[in-house]
Amino acid sequence: MTVVSGGETVAGVETRRWGTLPDGQHVQLFVLRAPNGLSVTLGEYGARLLRVQMPDRDGVPGDLLLGHPDLTAYLEQQDALYFGATVGRVANRTARGRFELGEQQYQLAINNPPNHLHGGPGGFHAVRWEGAALDGDEGLNGVTFHYHSPDGEEGYPGAVDVTARYTLGGNGWLSLDCRVSTDAPTPLNLTNHAYWNLADGGASSVLDHTLLPSATQFLAVDDTAIPDTVTEVQGTPFDFRAGKPLRQDLDADNAQLRGAGGYDHHFVLLNGGRGLKQAAVLSDPASGRRMEVWTTENGVQLYSGNFLSGSVVGWNGARYGKHAALCLETQQAPDAVNQPELDRLGAASIIVQPGQPYHTRTRWHFSVME
Repeated sequence: MTVVSGGETVAGVETRRWGTLPDGQHVQLFVLRAPNGLSVTLGEYGARLLRVQMPDRDGVPGDLLLGHPDLTAYLEQQDALYFGATVGRVANRTARGRFELGEQQYQLAINNPPNHLHGGPGGFHAVRWEGAALDGDEGLNGVTFHYHSPDGEEGYPGAVDVTARYTLGGNGWLSLDCRVSTDAPTPLNLTNHAYWNLADGGASSVLDHTLLPSATQFLAVDDTAIPDTVTEVQGTPFDFRAGKPLRQDLDADNAQLRGAGGYDHHFVLLNGGRGLKQAAVLSDPASGRRMEVWTTENGVQLYSGNFLSGSVVGWNGARYGKHAALCLETQQAPDAVNQPELDRLGAASIIVQPGQPYHTRTRWHFSVME
């Protein structure tokens, strides 16, 4: 059930009741606003981005993100499962849902046959996180979400405590910091699964957006979408080095594109270290909106909305059909837990030990081109 009702404002953050989960838990949403007209709505279910709005070059506000006002849409509609969610414990695909740690083999749910996807059907996207507005002492406008994942949840070892903190700056920055502690060795690879359309929030296609990732290599995949080769982008439809519209090579005669129905591939960033670096720039020539994506991770998964079916009618009645948005999921390599050569692409293994800090940061910078 969804009941969006009036709430209160704390430290510049508006809090409202969003709805109730089937188990009776009440779910809140939070609204952040910046002086430049940028506004961000967040929800406790999935610690997710629900809505991002900002003016275009003519000063007309509009949506930039696929989402839904109804909590029930995220519970019941397959297309909406990951919209804007914090995804984990391990984002993307794990081959056959299996991995070994020490001398023990673990079997995870096969929810993207024949593989495990995005932490399983009951992963971080499908639980309520406890949210609270920042108290304002740090001079930040934001929300912190907390979730405790018990040992064995979705088949993963160890109990973990996770925080996802969103902060909004007056200069057009939106930051997400995820921190995790664990009491046993466990794989961790968190991301945010926002679906972006800078033109109109998904009412039309994203294919005329221009994309420039900071990458010269991508991971080619097998017929089950598991990476098998680190490949140079040069001479392939995956060459975005000069920036190009998404549609330019989308229908090229290429086995990788045919197999995925479009782009659904991990781009290896030029600077794979753990420092913050630019992952991609996305721009919409029609509206003038521009978004930079920055990350501490070694790569970014580009997904061109290949399987959006039009089943979800979201903000302002927009029907989200095929290629209505794209995802730029900052993360470590898919299936890194099973492929040491991919795990080594990052500055650290995705296996996190007790006492070892885990911190991933994604920053989005929104602006308007002349």
